Amino acid sequence: MKDNNKNTKNIINLENNKDLSNQDKKYVWHPYTQMQLWNAQNNKVITSGSDFYLIDEKNNRYLDGIANMWCSVWGYSSNPVIKSICDQYKQLPHSTLFGLANKPSIQLAEKIVKLAKGMSKVFYSDNGSTAMEVALKMAIQYWKNKRFTKKTKIVSLENGYHGDTIATMSMGYVDSYFNPYKSLLINTMKVSAPSSFEKNLDCFMSESEIVEKCLAETESLFQKESQKIAVFVMESGAQIAGGVSIYPKKYQKKLSELCKKYDILLVLDEIATGFGRLGNMVEYLAQNSEPDIVCYGKALNGGYFPIAVTLATKEVFDAFLAPFDDNKQFFHGHTYTGHPVGCTACLTNLELYEKRKLIQQIQKNSEYINKRTRELADFNFVNRIRHKGLLLGIELIRPNNNPKGESKIKKKPLLFLKGLPVNHYIMKESLKRGVFLRSLGNIITMIPPLAISKEKLEILLNTNYEILKTIEKSQN
Repeated sequence: MKDNNKNTKNIINLENNKDLSNQDKKYVWHPYTQMQLWNAQNNKVITSGSDFYLIDEKNNRYLDGIANMWCSVWGYSSNPVIKSICDQYKQLPHSTLFGLANKPSIQLAEKIVKLAKGMSKVFYSDNGSTAMEVALKMAIQYWKNKRFTKKTKIVSLENGYHGDTIATMSMGYVDSYFNPYKSLLINTMKVSAPSSFEKNLDCFMSESEIVEKCLAETESLFQKESQKIAVFVMESGAQIAGGVSIYPKKYQKKLSELCKKYDILLVLDEIATGFGRLGNMVEYLAQNSEPDIVCYGKALNGGYFPIAVTLATKEVFDAFLAPFDDNKQFFHGHTYTGHPVGCTACLTNLELYEKRKLIQQIQKNSEYINKRTRELADFNFVNRIRHKGLLLGIELIRPNNNPKGESKIKKKPLLFLKGLPVNHYIMKESLKRGVFLRSLGNIITMIPPLAISKEKLEILLNTNYEILKTIEKSQN
């Protein structure tokens, strides 16, 4: 009887595997996906992982080129982070921070504050969007608590991205993403970023001219509105989702100085750019900027648990202390705030960074990518290549058939290939080659797991080159 039951279970499992793709199409609504196109495709269903590969129900392997939406550090094989998660689940699966404390959240807060120089306190949440919502509420209430009741306005950079909740969409408005939700958004003010000029494909200003223009525009607004501006919000080091734009040197530092000059809180978003993505553990330190509030997520937890943090300086935190005034406390919290399992994952993840000297490895791999970008740029439909650390963006434009070396004039984004949107085409072509890549519009992105080896990085870069060759052939 036992053998018969076992065989029956195996048959059921096989049948379930056969139907997984159809069941997905029947029941699941995917993020940032046109579902009509999705339902017409033969989609991959991932059932396991090994090393830096995702494995589907047919046992096909795909090298992860996007770090599972930019958060994977160590890949998918067993490691100390996974073991520590299992051990913590057995000891204490969850304990609220509402009226209680737990050991892992205390240990992690101490660890992060020591890394993030200038910060004093850690507030926990469960994803990047909520961490940024926390930062915004913290900044607005700071001024209210200080009795500067007119300082309520929010300023952020054009083409920034800070998440998909209402306030984060408002701060990081990307029109192609959020236009349908305009009626929901809160009022914010935007100033030009270097990427504002990059999006103008025929802009011939030098980098220094662009920086001067952006800073002058920002300072002009600060001069006029500083009595009303509470907070300035920006991604730290680079804008990613808004177009993969690396900040010019000293740009972020000078913005930080302007915030200090005009008494405006600086909130930095390092959710995607911190903990090694751009080659530095703490990006704002590398940028010589001084935030009042900074947010982390993604690589902080290695891709193993939904947890994020908002850090504040002592000055910000102290504004919420008032023994006889309960209205000054911070009214925010989540069910899973300071989740002990998530905090344990982060702690072990950060320990591995040190033991395996991950930042040094990232910096070496970044040098290798930089060498390879020269060949990737050698196509007449590649406009700009943006690279720093383990972030690579390849901007595609419509080919003008100019001889190599000539100026690429009358440039327009390449949005469709063989009847498909570019992002679907790139993903389809990469999966055919055993690699998983996505693009942001007309910008191919390569954002691999941070601990990836040089050999695997070579595979990803070779795949990018092969796809560009395929596009070149299709244009001839």
